[in-house]
Amino acid sequence: MAAAQLTDTDVAAHLGVDPKTVRRWISGQRPYPRHRWAVVDLLGVAEADLWPDEEPSPTPPVSPHAQRVYPHRWEVPREVWRDLFSDAEEEIGILVYSGLFLADDAGMLKVLAERAQHGTSIRILLGDPDSPHVKRRGDDEGIGDALASRARNALFLFRPLSDLEGVKIRLHSTVLYSSLFLTEKRILANQHLPGLPAAKSPVVVIDRAASPDMADTYVRSFELVWNEAKPARH
Repeated sequence: MAAAQLTDTDVAAHLGVDPKTVRRWISGQRPYPRHRWAVVDLLGVAEADLWPDEEPSPTPPVSPHAQRVYPHRWEVPREVWRDLFSDAEEEIGILVYSGLFLADDAGMLKVLAERAQHGTSIRILLGDPDSPHVKRRGDDEGIGDALASRARNALFLFRPLSDLEGVKIRLHSTVLYSSLFLTEKRILANQHLPGLPAAKSPVVVIDRAASPDMADTYVRSFELVWNEAKPARH
């Protein structure tokens, strides 16, 4: 700018922006591409001379046991859930208190129904709405009886699946430290943290082939709850 005998006010006038914006660029803020190109044309210099390419951030280390970790369940893309279930050929297991985010998704229910029709075994474990553990969890999350109501709603929405061969729904009365969503290929473990809803808690994605020991730990937990649960009544 000095070589071109232009002030920040001059550049701002040429680009139609506020002079404060130009001063922020001078201080290090990177402009939008259209503004970078306009400045390059105005000053007659190469873009790389003004804004060198940023150094690529180093690739974070990948755990040999966790394929990926999402900070919160709400950050898990819908496509990840859909792919988890649609790729299943042998089994699908769902262990939750309510899982209403799945039960209330017509597209996800369709995927589960299609997998059942193709012979995939599907087992769904929902929290017993009358269980003291469901009540305690609702109190811990600060939503009181709302969690029990959500469990009832989820049961109502999942129930039509139980008319399909290979689909079983049971109610559990277990303290959950993780909600589990598993197939023969992958497991998504949604941690349960005191005082926080599951949607705001981390989700660990586990490749069962890459980490069989870790995966088996979660599978054994699922089976233990399944064996102690009671069938949902129609």
